[in-house]
Amino acid sequence: MNGPLIEVRDLEVTFETGGRGLFDRRRAPLRAVDGVSFDIRRGETVGLVGESGSGKTTVGRALLRALDPTAGQVLLHGPEGTIELSALAEAALRAVRPRMSLVFQDPYSSLNPRMTVRDIIAEPLVATGLLRDRAEIDARVREIAARCKLDLEHLRRFPHAFSGGQRQRICIARALVARPDFVVCDESVSALDVSIQAEIVNLLHELQQETGVSFLFIAHDLSVVAQISRRVAVMYVGRFVEYAPTEALFFAPRHPYTHALLSAVPQPDPDLGFHPDRLEGEIPDPSEPSPGCRFHSRCRFARAACRDVVPAWREIAPEHFVACHFAEELDLARARP
Repeated sequence: MNGPLIEVRDLEVTFETGGRGLFDRRRAPLRAVDGVSFDIRRGETVGLVGESGSGKTTVGRALLRALDPTAGQVLLHGPEGTIELSALAEAALRAVRPRMSLVFQDPYSSLNPRMTVRDIIAEPLVATGLLRDRAEIDARVREIAARCKLDLEHLRRFPHAFSGGQRQRICIARALVARPDFVVCDESVSALDVSIQAEIVNLLHELQQETGVSFLFIAHDLSVVAQISRRVAVMYVGRFVEYAPTEALFFAPRHPYTHALLSAVPQPDPDLGFHPDRLEGEIPDPSEPSPGCRFHSRCRFARAACRDVVPAWREIAPEHFVACHFAEELDLARARP
């Protein structure tokens, strides 16, 4: 595996809440992302999982500078050196845009119904000025369309003529037409049938092998994440609680929250039964987080230290990071078929 393409250091994204109206009470800023650090290597897929509202999409948007980080660094490495994306002004950022892209969740609303497939795929080339000659643009569009298993006759049609899986292939072609180094896939298969999900995941894997592109794959479906990702990060209320190689995370989770997520995945063998680790209690308010571990109010292993002391983010095994005071003591390993 090559060196890091993206490095994220102590990333924070906060949003102001309340205080705009005459009688609105000003609240503390909502810390959607709070001190996240990780890296994505060249040609690697990193999965990002967690409950809704945990901050996954905000991380992806901050990496692409669709949102400006409140603090921290996002570094993009390349042959010409290292670029700090989080500090770039708009003009400089515009020049770097072709190196990053996004595949949206909904393949229906993310395509302009009044544009042909050819124009949709070509839009990043035109918007960034990467190519200006129409013949060169057409050649690039036909190349990426073929790689995404779209027929050339499809390029003359409009989005309404395609199924959900075909539309997502169009979205992937649009994301990759500028030959980016890095793509964020934000719930990009969640709106599709299971069989179509498998096709899209296989397509992403093939495209990665051919082009060397790196993916941040955001999803709720852990089985899909396990299939496509080399490493997986687990997020809870704005923070990472575990980050590890996929096999280590799925077969030997070291954080109680990771274990609870894995226990909720149904088993394909009905004889194994289904025994999810049910989480009780409320998810804490990210604008008023507890002083200790944010998961302690729902953790059945919580102790006094969990309520008062923030657990350190530490490496407990090669490439296996966790934020839990008692990760070495808890036996969370769970046999999986």
